[in-house]
Amino acid sequence: MKFVDEAPIIVKAGDGGRGCLSFRREKYIPKGGPDGGDGGDGGSVILRAEVDLNTLVDYRYQRHYRAQNGESGRGRNCRGKGGDDLVLGVPVGTTIIDTDSDEVLGDLTTAGQELIVAKGGFHGLGNARYKSSTNRAPRQTSPGTEGELRNLRLELKLLADVGLLGLPNAGKSTLIRSVSAATPKVADYPFTTLVPNLGVVTLQKYRSFVIADVPGLVEGASEGAGLGIRFLKHLTRTRFLLHMVDMLPADGSDPLENALTIANELSSFSPTLAERPRWLVLNKMDLLPEDSRQAVCQKLVDDLQWQGPVFFVSALTKEGTDKLCNAICDYLDDCRSREAEFPEAAQAERDMQTSMQLEAREQIEKLRLQRQQSKTAEQEFEDEDDEDDDDHEVEVVYSP
Repeated sequence: MKFVDEAPIIVKAGDGGRGCLSFRREKYIPKGGPDGGDGGDGGSVILRAEVDLNTLVDYRYQRHYRAQNGESGRGRNCRGKGGDDLVLGVPVGTTIIDTDSDEVLGDLTTAGQELIVAKGGFHGLGNARYKSSTNRAPRQTSPGTEGELRNLRLELKLLADVGLLGLPNAGKSTLIRSVSAATPKVADYPFTTLVPNLGVVTLQKYRSFVIADVPGLVEGASEGAGLGIRFLKHLTRTRFLLHMVDMLPADGSDPLENALTIANELSSFSPTLAERPRWLVLNKMDLLPEDSRQAVCQKLVDDLQWQGPVFFVSALTKEGTDKLCNAICDYLDDCRSREAEFPEAAQAERDMQTSMQLEAREQIEKLRLQRQQSKTAEQEFEDEDDEDDDDHEVEVVYSP
């Protein structure tokens, strides 16, 4: 299935039905009075988080959605039928943004959570509503109000406990295949992972976590290079990060420079994300000689001035992966216990999530604006070239 993480849509709620103008007419009752009923309310457009969905591909090809209008009222005080609500399913972790005002309408983070994005119109009133002691035969009715029309942008951010980040071919996909049932593509060339992958790591009953494999980052990813700007935002919805470093890159690059490149890209994209808890995972230990393995790894840690946890693994042979997964579970259990015991800790986590998402959105909008300005400048340059060509046109007259 194609992974689509952004989709613009247009939603229109149903209009309210208009009220009815009617008078009671029965045999032997010449002046029965007004009996026009009210119209029905228009249907609303509702987004619901569905656990079975993992992409917004359905909204890539159909972008216009409209709820049902309310029916008009009828005589004999019959009220019109209300329009049915239109419920649209989206993946868990979808953020809904109003394109016109750039307002974040909501964030669907739990299965079954619903958000009304367009409110249906209010019903019109029939003439029976206007009768009074001084207005025995009212001929006033009111039309129903129009339903809301909104231009929305749906953004999907993966929800996972752990996010993997690193340069292409650092071994992220191999690790997620080793510790979970996920089967992302693995090959010996860069950018084999083009879409994020989720894997559930289960150590024992009631002891598991979700890990997200994000496509590899390159230098300049925070400015739009490679695939980074599109997928860095997914890391804002993880509890902490695993920074994977290839200890023996196939291209002969320096592991230290590679690690610093990723750290710089995180800081450029979102300073709050750079402060997120991050563990260093030195991968491909099986390729290093055993007698020099410890010294090489220790030198890298010292040069980075790394103060956090460090793990030595080989994703291919599964060496060290059990120790890493158990440490992750212990850390997540401590985080959940602390948040359950101290409400301020849970609030701090939510505030950090909000801050990271705002920074990510600002960076993405900045990049979009730069690209738009670049296209405008390029178009102006082409127009100037066309004008210059017109000024230098020479009329050639052929004589017989």
